Amino acid sequence: MPITGGTFVAGIVLALGLGVALAAVWFRARAATVAAREAADSTRPIADTLARIETHIREIEAQRQHMMGGIEQQLGALSKETVALSQALRVPNARGRWGELTLRRVAELAGMVPYCDFYEQESGAGQRPDMLVRLPGGRTLAVDAKVPLAAYLDAEAATSAPAREAALARHSQQVNRHVTQLSGREYWAQFQPAPEMVVLFLAGDHFLAAALERDPDLLDRALAKKILIATPMTFISVLKGVAYGWRQEKLAKNAEELRSIAAEFYDRLRSFAEGYAESGRHLARALDSYNRSAGTWDARVLPSLRRMSELGAGGSQEAPQILPVDSAVRDPHPLVARPEVRLPEA
Repeated sequence: MPITGGTFVAGIVLALGLGVALAAVWFRARAATVAAREAADSTRPIADTLARIETHIREIEAQRQHMMGGIEQQLGALSKETVALSQALRVPNARGRWGELTLRRVAELAGMVPYCDFYEQESGAGQRPDMLVRLPGGRTLAVDAKVPLAAYLDAEAATSAPAREAALARHSQQVNRHVTQLSGREYWAQFQPAPEMVVLFLAGDHFLAAALERDPDLLDRALAKKILIATPMTFISVLKGVAYGWRQEKLAKNAEELRSIAAEFYDRLRSFAEGYAESGRHLARALDSYNRSAGTWDARVLPSLRRMSELGAGGSQEAPQILPVDSAVRDPHPLVARPEVRLPEA
């Protein structure tokens, strides 16, 4: 079948349209590829940064895990040491030694060590205090640190609230019982001079707080028996006051010694002034004797020597000329000025 002109033209138009469509699709695909490549290039720094952040986070997590493992080990060791300390404080000798060391530290913080005003391990008839503080004026202050703490340690180790409350109640009773026992020891009868008061030293504020929470009148009853319950903070204040009293007494002693030295120096200076004035009087008498002898020389001796020289009986040299001394000896002022006497007005 022969191809007509219209059919040929329609084929050409259809081919051109198909080519244009294919070209448009190709350009769109290329543009999409370029856009995707540009987007990937633009987001590559962000991806690298995120990768580095992820690596850093993993390193931090590894370090945290390592640190947590070390902390767990330290907590385990601390728990063992705490249990060992709790068991050691249940032994009376270890608890007493701990209280004595705490007393020593408190005394050091209060500045009492240089003055040697406290004495640990003082022995007496029967029971003995853990420390004996020397007060100004020859007085003393006995300190006891042997308070039982077994009930308080039971309260800290209790796993239930009722058990803890029961242990704290026993702790308050033990402290109250120790106050009664301490008042019965009568330290004031064992030492001379007698202690003004006995200090019941608790090595921690929480020990006293737990006892007062169950027995608010504990301090009043203790003071009525001449027992002062003190913790490290309150006892430091007491020792600070004692150290201040010792410093004031030392200043008073220094002032008294200075007054004695000044009086002795005054007497020595007065004795020196008396000797000095006596030497002045002797000097004045010597000067008066010299002037009289010079006058005698001029009036009586020198004319005779001159006459002898004129008669040829003199030597080759003339007699020296003796001149009188006109300066007077100055009298020193008295050591104590005499008060001026004023005449009454007419």
